[in-house]
Amino acid sequence: MAETGSKWWGLRKLGLILVIFLGVASVLVSAERTLKEESSSHNRSREVEPSLMTKVVNFLWDPSLSGYEHTWPAMKFGWKIIVGSIIGFLGAAFGSVGGVGGGGIFVPMLTLVIGFDAKSSTAISKCMIMGAAASTVYYNLKLRHPTLDMPIIDYDLALLFQPMLVLGISIGVAFNVIFADWMVTILLIILFIGTSTKAFFKGVETWKKETIIKKEAAKRLESNGHSGEDGEYKALPAGPNDGTNNENKEKEVTILENVCWKELGILFGVWVIILGLQIGKNYTSTCSYGYWILNLLQVPVALSVSGYEAVCLYKGKRVIASKGEEGTNLKVHSLIIYCLFGVLAGIVGGLLGLGGGFILGPLFLELGIPPQVSSATATFAMTFSSSMSVVEYYLLKRFPVPYALYLIAVATFAAFVGQHVVRRLINILGRASLIIFILAFTIFVSAISLGGVGIKDMIEKIEHKEYMGFENLCTYEG
Repeated sequence: MAETGSKWWGLRKLGLILVIFLGVASVLVSAERTLKEESSSHNRSREVEPSLMTKVVNFLWDPSLSGYEHTWPAMKFGWKIIVGSIIGFLGAAFGSVGGVGGGGIFVPMLTLVIGFDAKSSTAISKCMIMGAAASTVYYNLKLRHPTLDMPIIDYDLALLFQPMLVLGISIGVAFNVIFADWMVTILLIILFIGTSTKAFFKGVETWKKETIIKKEAAKRLESNGHSGEDGEYKALPAGPNDGTNNENKEKEVTILENVCWKELGILFGVWVIILGLQIGKNYTSTCSYGYWILNLLQVPVALSVSGYEAVCLYKGKRVIASKGEEGTNLKVHSLIIYCLFGVLAGIVGGLLGLGGGFILGPLFLELGIPPQVSSATATFAMTFSSSMSVVEYYLLKRFPVPYALYLIAVATFAAFVGQHVVRRLINILGRASLIIFILAFTIFVSAISLGGVGIKDMIEKIEHKEYMGFENLCTYEG
């Protein structure tokens, strides 16, 4: 119980930091109008020296200024395309295995190698994540859970998180327009260093457990008169009562047998409804009554599905089966926290142009989900959220379609290759912890690369005395 409490305390601290960051940003924006009105009323009578707070707000917010101007290089064959394709291939392969999508590698590649501006890179990154996620989901649809008689994708876990993830994506895309690049950089570094560290220690813990299991298997083989070589790969048990008879390896069945069609239909329905609201929003004036009504209608859609699933989990009508017996004893506060982290993952995904798996992957591992199931379920949820982001960015005219189509093809092929190679390695080495280490490595590399690019851009803007405040969502034009 104490161990579970310490895990949740770490997640809560991380969430609290992000909430405070967003809260301070909101307060500064809302304070702007009041301070400017006070300043203008004083200026009518006499000139006054602006206060420190007024200077800060004027730096962060000026509706007549914008620090964003998109840069779309021409699509022509050359070293940039070749190097970008190689980096994109590796990013998609590693990202799809870890369940994070690879956006932390895509964005620096698109910015530094190919030459897109930061926000266009974010949008194209989402396109690549969508392609990689779709390829990975197709691969996983035929696989079974490593220790239990169920699909490798946990549909009840997806039903709890995916609607909130899609809702968070809509918020994150709006924040991507509003927030200055340096704010995004600070948020990214804090978030990624924290999640990569937690994922790494989780990988070490899983590696130690696997080592114990392999030693016990070797002793059993010796006692039975066999050689002392490692036995056939057996995954770690998913729950306390599953360790006695783990003869199930990941095996392939037909997609028709392995898909939970009812749950998939509900998830697809949520995606269609929210997508329809997003498309309808495109035919209204930004910040008009219709615009905000269509935005707010997404909330009851997402809450109704995730809320119904949470109630069923609490009452025991449904269970998170991939956790074994632990998945049947869920408390109200835990379910609320899960949903909030789903929204947070979507906000981060939409804001940074990354997969929600950067949050969901480490979170699922902390919940005790096996690495293979964690990666597969996070990627499954990301397919819906990333495709939603792609549609929203397309409506905002944030990326060139030909470039996006080419890079989607690269990411799709790379993800399929990455899944196939790593699954083979897991079966040969008997180490599912490889997935966790790949997750931690991908997040850490993303923190270094994205953080480095953000800091470089921030220094350049300071040197050129460019506007570094909030953008105006109501007057934004792609």
